[in-house]
Amino acid sequence: MVFNNLVIADTDRAKRVLETSHPPVFYIPPRDIQMQYLMKSPRTSWCEFKGQAHYYTIVVDGKEAENAAWYYPNPTPAFSGLKDHVAFYPGLMDSCSVNGEKVQAQKGDFYGGWITKNIVGPFKGPAGTRGW
Repeated sequence: MVFNNLVIADTDRAKRVLETSHPPVFYIPPRDIQMQYLMKSPRTSWCEFKGQAHYYTIVVDGKEAENAAWYYPNPTPAFSGLKDHVAFYPGLMDSCSVNGEKVQAQKGDFYGGWITKNIVGPFKGPAGTRGW
């Protein structure tokens, strides 16, 4: 994952999470992220399955992506494996890839799915799909 020409994260240990009607989200362990570029944000949100999410703003050499990543410091028991792993909105990064394939960002600003050539929609995200 690249932001402002810097590799922010590189891993082969990501956890792939699928939810109804949207493409996978990849949660990356902190040890595979250059955490010094992630600044805690006051923003939080609630997932009925995973619990309360907290956000990071990414700052590299003066360029900033506000609330571009999120994590669960205390996920629900069913998602305890995601504790402190970080997910990124690919549309706010310069580029993200899975196994060398550049991903397309899921449309909209609510979900953070990563679309590759083998992932087929329709997906939530575009206008009019939030209530599915």
